[in-house]
Amino acid sequence: MKSNGNTKLIVLHPSIHKHGGASHRLWLLFFVSFFTLAFILTLINTAVPTPTTAASAASVHSPLPHSAVEALLHYAAASNATGHMTAAEMASIAGVLRRCSSPCNFLIFGLTHETLLWKALNSNGRTIFLDESEFYIAKFEEKHPDIEAYDVQYTTKVSEMSELIRSAKEQVRNECRPVQNLLFSDCKLGINDLPNHLYQVDWDVILVDGPRGYFSAAPGRMSAIFTAGVLARSKKGGSGKTHVFVHDMNRDVERICSNEFVCKENLVETKDLLGHFVVETMKPNSYSFCRNPTKSSSPSSSSS
Repeated sequence: MKSNGNTKLIVLHPSIHKHGGASHRLWLLFFVSFFTLAFILTLINTAVPTPTTAASAASVHSPLPHSAVEALLHYAAASNATGHMTAAEMASIAGVLRRCSSPCNFLIFGLTHETLLWKALNSNGRTIFLDESEFYIAKFEEKHPDIEAYDVQYTTKVSEMSELIRSAKEQVRNECRPVQNLLFSDCKLGINDLPNHLYQVDWDVILVDGPRGYFSAAPGRMSAIFTAGVLARSKKGGSGKTHVFVHDMNRDVERICSNEFVCKENLVETKDLLGHFVVETMKPNSYSFCRNPTKSSSPSSSSS
């Protein structure tokens, strides 16, 4: 009986395990082969980047060659267009852009003769233009679709400068404080109608070269300079400093408003009619634009 029991066990059970074991081994072989192939393909794709990937990486991290920068500056300065910047002025801004950490955030008030130059010099960063003319922006974007520009509805006039500065000083602890999100501000000098996302950008460089300011009824650059000062002081990330350039510093509005809102103490360089300021971030509970506030200068009798 003992012998028969062993025989039954041998006859029945091996047949079951034989088929089941073969099936399991086939499945195991399939999975091992599949994952080995997947691993090899992943390793190849990771170790050998495609030309497109390599080119993309190079375009992101490689700055514009110095020779290209020099050529762009040369031809921009040699232009016969009226009102363009001098070679020294353009070189000052170009130098800051070249040293700016990539990607550099560059905000420009005014579509000018140098617009395409600024876009090219900051080819690895983000360059935004603001202008008073919606029509001019549309025409410019039609010719240059890679330009990102937005119109600003200025409500100020050059003739109102003194009154606007006085109002800003009175509201410096409220609507016109130096650290805030201007999207929610009712300060008369603050620009609060830009696309929402622009107020969240940590601007590295800001250039004020617009709007028009050469006659009393023109919008003037009071709001642009005030807004540049607030954006620079309200940064939450990136570098703790912002380079602010103000053009046409020979005029009353540009000179006086720069002293009030980007401050003499922050002036690091002047080139012809260009003022270069380096403005540091401030704490939210700051209520003074300048460490050494000065009384507003009176407009000169000369034409501005």
